[in-house]
Amino acid sequence: MAGPAVAVATALGLATLTGCSTDSAAAGDPGRFDVVASFYPMAFLAERIGGGHVDVTTLTSPGQEPHDLEISPRQIGRLEQSDAVLYLKGLQPSVDDAVALSPVRTKIDAASLTTLEQHGNEVGGHAAEHDTHEGEESGGKDPHLWLDPVRYAQVAEGVGRAFEKADPDHAADYRKNTAALVKKLDALNTRFREGLANTDTRVFVTTHAAFGYLAQRYGLTEEAINGLDPESEPSAARIRDLQRMAGADGVTTVFYETLVSDRTARTVANDADLRTDVLDPLEGITSKSRGTDYFSVQEANLKALQRALGAK
Repeated sequence: MAGPAVAVATALGLATLTGCSTDSAAAGDPGRFDVVASFYPMAFLAERIGGGHVDVTTLTSPGQEPHDLEISPRQIGRLEQSDAVLYLKGLQPSVDDAVALSPVRTKIDAASLTTLEQHGNEVGGHAAEHDTHEGEESGGKDPHLWLDPVRYAQVAEGVGRAFEKADPDHAADYRKNTAALVKKLDALNTRFREGLANTDTRVFVTTHAAFGYLAQRYGLTEEAINGLDPESEPSAARIRDLQRMAGADGVTTVFYETLVSDRTARTVANDADLRTDVLDPLEGITSKSRGTDYFSVQEANLKALQRALGAK
């Protein structure tokens, strides 16, 4: 069976054959700096930093789980014609393969602009009644850096520098836009830090281990039912362990996300007599999102955490 690189190479060939018939959406705006972004958090950075000088195309459709993306021949053709690609290596293997084979001159890997850490399904501390760590995942490099405003700001600064280098005619505007975005991210960090400083419990439970960096940043402990893969199934031992821990640590809520089924969250919550609520990993914006962009959804996440943790 052909491997991923062969499949991408084949797709590249198909894209070349069909390149003459691509429409304006595929070709981009020739008057602007043309950026292909892998999924929403990358597109948001490109749009905020680029402003009116950029034309941004996103490979992951709204409502699509980004971990599951299989890049199409048309998308690879779009990537080939772009001035830059902004992606997060390690999150979407098909994108990684396509970028590696693409001739695009400016390749910006967000993971290279900050530090990534190994995370399993417990991150940020040591919960009570959890000494055995039953069902604990050893974990891997956690790509969910955008949920930590500080790391996301570091990435924004790196993206700004890359845009300045690749499109020097608009460097001053890119610097100005980057500074404004970083300022807003700094203010968001302050709101999270102050809003979560005094709570009844420091432990929260999620279905998907996407909030490890956020937990570390604000002195919390994330206990995830599943690991870094939102579609993985938890073991019976892991569920028993979480139920014991929830009672000992005063956990009130099991969080789930909008792009993945809430079945597991509701099962665990019902068995432990807990509530459920949404904590959005911001992998895409849909009509179900509690906000229209990164900042408004993060504000909704802060409020949900404050309710669940008993913020004072």
